[in-house]
Amino acid sequence: MNKDQADGNWKQLKGKVKEKWGKLTDDDLTVIEGKREQLVGKIQERYGYQKEAAEKEVKAWEDHTKHRW
Repeated sequence: MNKDQADGNWKQLKGKVKEKWGKLTDDDLTVIEGKREQLVGKIQERYGYQKEAAEKEVKAWEDHTKHRW
């Protein structure tokens, strides 16, 4: 997958991420820019989760959406 494809995928998924984790701001989504670790970190920050809980939630979401980073 090249950078253009990854960017396109992220643009499509941003709305789904925002639906799932509504506390994430548009600025958060700009920082995340499709990076899984950034997503996990922002979920920890906004929701007060431990890293393991954030990882588990992202993994469940990935499985549900069939998205791969």
